[in-house]
Amino acid sequence: MADETVTETENTAATEEQATTPAPAVSEAKPTPASMPKPHAPSPAAFAKKTPAKQHAAAPAQNSAYSEDDVKAAEAFGRVDENGTVFVKDGETEREVGQFPDVSKEEALALYARRFLDLKAKLDLLAGRLTSPNIKAREIDESLKLLGEETTEPAVVGDIAALKAQFEALKAAGEAKKTELAEARKAAIAKAVAERTVIVEKAEALAASLGDNTNWRSTADKFRNLFDEWQNHQRTTIRIDKPEAEALWKRFSAARTTFNQARRKWAQARDNERNHAKEVKEAIIAEANELKDSTAWGETSRKFNDLMDRWKKAGRAGRTEDDELWAKFREAADTFFNARQADRDQMNTAEKENLAKKEELLVKAEALVPVKTDAEAKKARQELAKIQEEWDQIGYVPREDMRRIENRLDAVDKQIKSVEDAAWKQSDPEADARKSSFEEQLNAQLAELDAKIAAESDPKKKAKLEAEKATKEQWLNAIK
Repeated sequence: MADETVTETENTAATEEQATTPAPAVSEAKPTPASMPKPHAPSPAAFAKKTPAKQHAAAPAQNSAYSEDDVKAAEAFGRVDENGTVFVKDGETEREVGQFPDVSKEEALALYARRFLDLKAKLDLLAGRLTSPNIKAREIDESLKLLGEETTEPAVVGDIAALKAQFEALKAAGEAKKTELAEARKAAIAKAVAERTVIVEKAEALAASLGDNTNWRSTADKFRNLFDEWQNHQRTTIRIDKPEAEALWKRFSAARTTFNQARRKWAQARDNERNHAKEVKEAIIAEANELKDSTAWGETSRKFNDLMDRWKKAGRAGRTEDDELWAKFREAADTFFNARQADRDQMNTAEKENLAKKEELLVKAEALVPVKTDAEAKKARQELAKIQEEWDQIGYVPREDMRRIENRLDAVDKQIKSVEDAAWKQSDPEADARKSSFEEQLNAQLAELDAKIAAESDPKKKAKLEAEKATKEQWLNAIK
């Protein structure tokens, strides 16, 4: 609604230069092109302050933010006489609101109807602002004061009674909002005091925990984070009353002072530790230089890992010294690991060449299948054996390709074996004997069933025997 109000004000600027009114009209602004960023919507108070005492226009605006129905509804409360004087129904009376003699009655009436809609838009804007948590009590008072002046006897054409009723409702809503803001401020201050107290208590707990096992770097980071949290809290939360704020800061500052004094004592001992760490790391660098040209990749890699573990345990020798020492150690380590990587790259190249050779063999192997007869299977088996022998002589391939190519070769072997197995089953004398014995049993059982069926007079029993016979006949057909 706020954007619509501003747009309507812009569109009616040209229409009001010639109209004279007995009361303030709507503020105007230059139209903002659609390609430009929209201006920030003003507060109702600021919007009302821009209202001039008299407006003039060359002609009514053709483009409007208000719908034709809105304009017509407002026009129903007014009329224009032959002299261009515009009147509005205000309760039980009618009063003059202005003149617009140089245009048609329709244009004059439309202008003052739009002025009504402009004024209503200001009320709607304030209604929207009252729902915002960012509105201030002073803004509410100023807006209501200025809008009260504008709605007392407005020079507009529209439903004046509804407009005044809306203003009265806004006054009540404004008072309720101010009460709400006051309660919210009180609660916000209490919340801010509680939150800042938590920060103070964390700082005091840190100061009370200092001892021989204190991690000074970690504790310093924690105090720094608490101080950042304190500053951020001051910037982003409501202002706390000065006495409470000063009392909390005094407690927080005392905890920091306790920590800083203890830390200075620790720093003196730290300097001695750094000198020792420097000596240890110089010895590690000497060992690394002795190992850097080794080609015993596995053993030397483990030794370098051990040197790295010792380096980490040696402690800090100071930022500048550590950077210089680390550069020397890193140079020796890089010499070794770069040589190891070059050897691995060469090995990887050989494995890729082996992969290409095995993939060529796969093409030959996969061309052996499918086979249908036992003779074809035997011939394919002989060729596959030659391929497998050559395959084993080639050597390693990249690990990520190993399973893929092995599975393809196994698939060829399985296809040949399936034909070989089928041929064996057909020529297996024991299988033929079992088949013949089962066929004889089925024929005997069918003969017995035929005799029972012929002798049976009970229809149900006879049907059951015939079903059993049909099943055994199916078995017999299946093994033939």
